[in-house]
Amino acid sequence: MAASLVLYEKVKTTDAKAKEIRGFVEPLITKGKTNSVAVRRYLLARLPTENAVKKVLEVLGPRYQNRAGGYTRIVKLGRRQGDGAPVSLIELI
Repeated sequence: MAASLVLYEKVKTTDAKAKEIRGFVEPLITKGKTNSVAVRRYLLARLPTENAVKKVLEVLGPRYQNRAGGYTRIVKLGRRQGDGAPVSLIELI
């Protein structure tokens, strides 16, 4: 799900999963600000696809170069129809 957030820049999911993803993706983007072989290997170990790693290093890292943190936003959307679970939209700012 973290790779989907990186690739598509927004994901609709439950509140708990959105909060968990935030804690996983934000450090990856912070690491992606510096483009080196060590960082690429670090990201490859944590993200399942090369496309996600490439986007972190080439698009997201430079985009957030001057930002100290807080790369994601969670917007609460209400409750899911089937089981009533709280649903949120997590997106990159």
